[in-house]
Amino acid sequence: MELFGMPLETMYLYGLVVSGAVTILYLFFGDVLEGITEAIPFVNPTLIFSFVTIFSAGGYLGETFTKLQSVLIAGASAIIALILVTLLNVFVLIPLSNAEESLVYKESDLRGRIGTVITGIPVDGYGEVLIENISGRISKPAASFTKSEIPYGKKVLVIDVENGVLQVKLYEELETYI
Repeated sequence: MELFGMPLETMYLYGLVVSGAVTILYLFFGDVLEGITEAIPFVNPTLIFSFVTIFSAGGYLGETFTKLQSVLIAGASAIIALILVTLLNVFVLIPLSNAEESLVYKESDLRGRIGTVITGIPVDGYGEVLIENISGRISKPAASFTKSEIPYGKKVLVIDVENGVLQVKLYEELETYI
């Protein structure tokens, strides 16, 4: 069968090459399109490019290696592409977007956290504090908020963050009596 005076195999092959090239360009310049696609939340360029690539590849292989009707090949390619793109979205893209957001923290989020001194903090100098959380460990420079020396291994409470330096004071646990 021909479309626009060209065999369908050639059309599928052109679609495959163009969508593959556009996908590679999107990898390099995707940040430019991200602002545009935020206005339309249901349009994801990754899914569109993946669908066109899989559809074109399936159509090309179907036209080249089978003797089925072209409409049947196009329908089967579209169904297979839709299933694979849905699986890609559900099992790869959505978990990746959620994981990316969960690992991000702001310095202001560190206020009120408890850490351990890993490099002693002198009276008028800097040391280092390790803060542990669910997603990992954060090591930050620290200075004493109360202008007192804090030795290695002590627990500290983060009071404030100024210019990337934690302002900490010695953490005193409250004892509870029953």
